[in-house]
Amino acid sequence: MATNQKYVVGYRRKRTGRTDYHKRLKLLAGETVRLVIRKSLHHMRLQLVQYEPTGDKVLVSATTEELHKKGYKGGMSNVPAAYLCGMLLANKAKDKKIAKAIVDIGLSTPVGGSVLFAAVAGALAAGLSIPVDKAALPSEDRLTGKHIADYAKMLKKDEKIYNKTFSAYIKNGLAPEQLPAHIDDIKKKLK
Repeated sequence: MATNQKYVVGYRRKRTGRTDYHKRLKLLAGETVRLVIRKSLHHMRLQLVQYEPTGDKVLVSATTEELHKKGYKGGMSNVPAAYLCGMLLANKAKDKKIAKAIVDIGLSTPVGGSVLFAAVAGALAAGLSIPVDKAALPSEDRLTGKHIADYAKMLKKDEKIYNKTFSAYIKNGLAPEQLPAHIDDIKKKLK
């Protein structure tokens, strides 16, 4: 480590790779509410955040865990869950009179059709105005869980693999083949 007087230690969050300050400055320069999307292995967390000089202020928040209260029985980290979570957040934003936002995915890599953009698609579907390229959003089949239902039908031939793969769905009382209909029911509850 340098020991001279001119050496300045950088910000800790920059050194540890947790914050990209150039990207953050660009997001904050627009003075618009940010749709912050964070993904863990098992859940999604969405927040509408407003910058303030004393620190960011969370205006509205939604997680995939809240979907259980609405009756959702599917997986919590997949594309349909992120889509429903985005709809839930946008509905909460309407109550707070928030109409538009920009996307902040942090250090996550932007991949078209990913879970991150499924959350954006849900927020768009519920009426939040977000500037985004429509090509980056997942297809309607993925948003409604049709791809999961098709995969379940394919695996139905081997009962052992089917039960192991979809054990959480079965435990919650949902046949994975019925996921698109189940998501339509949850969407009606969210509106």
